[in-house]
Amino acid sequence: MDEPIGIFDSGIGGVTVLKEIVKILPKENYIYYSDSANNPYGDKKDSEIIEICDKIVNKLINEKCKAIVIACNTASAKASKYLREKYKNIPIIAIEPAYKMVYDNSYEKPTLVMATKGTIESEKFNLLFKKYNNHKTYLLPCIGLADIIESGDTNKIKNYLNKNLGIYKNRIENVVLGCTHYPLIKKEIMQSLGDEIQFFDGATSLARHLKNILEEKEMLNKKKNKNQNIIFIDTSTKKDIRVLKEKRFYEYLKKDL
Repeated sequence: MDEPIGIFDSGIGGVTVLKEIVKILPKENYIYYSDSANNPYGDKKDSEIIEICDKIVNKLINEKCKAIVIACNTASAKASKYLREKYKNIPIIAIEPAYKMVYDNSYEKPTLVMATKGTIESEKFNLLFKKYNNHKTYLLPCIGLADIIESGDTNKIKNYLNKNLGIYKNRIENVVLGCTHYPLIKKEIMQSLGDEIQFFDGATSLARHLKNILEEKEMLNKKKNKNQNIIFIDTSTKKDIRVLKEKRFYEYLKKDL
């Protein structure tokens, strides 16, 4: 197998990022590391997040990954600087909330940023927010939502959204999905906020950026890849499980988001 691209998240949410990367880089092989055992990251201390991410990056490097994608906004905000300084010989691409996209495309409209508590309180996000603030933005720390999405309990998801988004119904036109889990529940969010909202997330921009980095470093796989490998490693059972066609992840990878 040609050297894969390593992608990690605190659970299944990063599959929304993997989906966009595969569209843009179909010839590459991938290892997706789902750290469900430690989900959610957003409620953890910075030092704990950094330690967790450091161990994951080590594992992906040992798997001969040629580049690492941090597909978790909280991990990106808290650990990307440390990881880039420690692992200088491998490209590390990190996702971030797509708030600048609102500034570029829909500045005048009222906006809701949905993210983990850790992301909203992070220095990285606050610098982004202050730079592109449209002064019509509400910041909503969605404590526990990623964990509920991870569980797959539809009723709990709907109850959570109705309780926490109700006050914004028909008042919001832009929604920034600041956690990679949230694109998995776009339909449910629309049911709580109204059908006219426009979603923004950073997955497509990250995928393009990854391609540019690999092109610059002449690391793209240019050969035909008829048997593309997407390997999933899941920590939900407290040990790594390696499978080529793990049903849960492939369902989300094929889902129309």
